[in-house]
Amino acid sequence: MNELVQSIRGEYVRYKALAEAALLQLRDGELSGAPAPDGNSVTVICWHIAGNLKSRFTDFLTSDGEKPWRNREEEFDDRTVTREQLMAKWNDGWGTLLGALDGLTDAQLHGSVTIRGQSLKVHEALNRSLAHAAYHVGQIVLLAKSARGGDWTSLSIPRGQSSAYNQQPHAEKSGAHAAALNRKERP
Repeated sequence: MNELVQSIRGEYVRYKALAEAALLQLRDGELSGAPAPDGNSVTVICWHIAGNLKSRFTDFLTSDGEKPWRNREEEFDDRTVTREQLMAKWNDGWGTLLGALDGLTDAQLHGSVTIRGQSLKVHEALNRSLAHAAYHVGQIVLLAKSARGGDWTSLSIPRGQSSAYNQQPHAEKSGAHAAALNRKERP
């Protein structure tokens, strides 16, 4: 059984779907607008997440997670790319992560990996990575919500609807929430 790995994978998939649902609400021109001087645009944040995931999860169990070919500083350069280019970069990073998780077993969670020369248990590295992704996905959602204003469609329980949702909760598990986001429904 790989219950723990599947649970972790499910949370990654939830956050991927959450970011993608926010991205879908943005107009193309809103993807690259920085919120403030020296602030990161949605595009920059997506570029960084993709670069981080690609580096950390390429040869996850056998090589340092900070690859020599990664240029982290460049990930934060202002850029304007097409939505297609952005999604290709995004999917490349997430595909590397999900591929690594597909080959991982619960028994391997207590093994060790290296990031920037520091040894971590596999489960520690996964928790750290998941928290990092969630942190940046929250930024994406906030920036998208700010850009869309009154045109924003809630990606969770909309204001004023908590009591109704609590009568019939249906998106508490990561898979259900991700599926609802992928169907462009409110969870």
